[in-house]
Amino acid sequence: MSSQADVPPRREPAAVVLDPDKPIPDALRGAVLALGNFDGVHRGHAELARVAGAMARERGTVPAAFTFEPHPRSFFRPEEPVFRLTPPALKFELLVAAGFERVFVLPFDRDIAAIEAGRFVDELLVGKLGTAGLVCGYDFHFGKGRTGSPELLQAHGLAAHVPVSVVPPFSWRGEAVSSSLVRDALQEGDVARAADFLGRPWLVRAVVAHGDKRGRDLGYPTANMHLPRDCRLRYGIYAVRMLIDGIWHDGVASFGSRPTFDDGAPRLETFVFDFSGDLYGKLVDVAFVSWLRGELKFDALPALIAQMDADSRLARDILAKTLPF
Repeated sequence: MSSQADVPPRREPAAVVLDPDKPIPDALRGAVLALGNFDGVHRGHAELARVAGAMARERGTVPAAFTFEPHPRSFFRPEEPVFRLTPPALKFELLVAAGFERVFVLPFDRDIAAIEAGRFVDELLVGKLGTAGLVCGYDFHFGKGRTGSPELLQAHGLAAHVPVSVVPPFSWRGEAVSSSLVRDALQEGDVARAADFLGRPWLVRAVVAHGDKRGRDLGYPTANMHLPRDCRLRYGIYAVRMLIDGIWHDGVASFGSRPTFDDGAPRLETFVFDFSGDLYGKLVDVAFVSWLRGELKFDALPALIAQMDADSRLARDILAKTLPF
């Protein structure tokens, strides 16, 4: 299948991990920086990239994303980690695909969390990175106690003769797009709605692992993937596409605890249509196209197989009507 513009091909992420105690090469200084967590890299983040790109062209430099890892919420509340829409490497790729020429990553820890907001701007963004301009969303907060605000950013930018652009809420189909909105859609299993806000299908990435081989015995050999424990995707059956060695393949996937068999830890199991290669150990992407149904428990294997046959027919039909990636 051919590549589709709204599902970016894999690119080596151009991420620069910052050490607050060390200088950076002069060649990396002077970019226009867009600030944020950028989880999901949704349509609102693409608007930040557009604004940063326009400012960078005006000032004869390049647009760069400035982000944090791990997500600050996960750092402060590890017992309640935030449902991450994009793991770091995938986030960096998507930021580059959105139009950022560089991605600066600041490792988030207690020392970073303790920096006063004004000092964060003056010493790190203006001093260390020599920024030529700053862009942030209307609700961006940073610094010790999250006291840094767009207004503070503008005040410090004015003092340093650095332009600051605050981007208002970006609305799509009448709703202000946010990572929380995408998370809510995925928790409901509405992957089509999530894709609408993202501007592309929601993707997961993992290495194909050995499973219990039940699918093979049922006539449906599956590629098994363990997703992060913070994943809150609704348990159920989905029409999907899997990226294998640079080529997208149609398939049907189950995400859940397999109530017919073991009610075990959640796992993504994907049956790739018309594919017979060995996937064990491969790093693959799975793009979620459509919700089919919720997870069910079957009393007998013939009923389960009949339902899997029906799921596969429905997934094939849906994917045949969906633009190829």
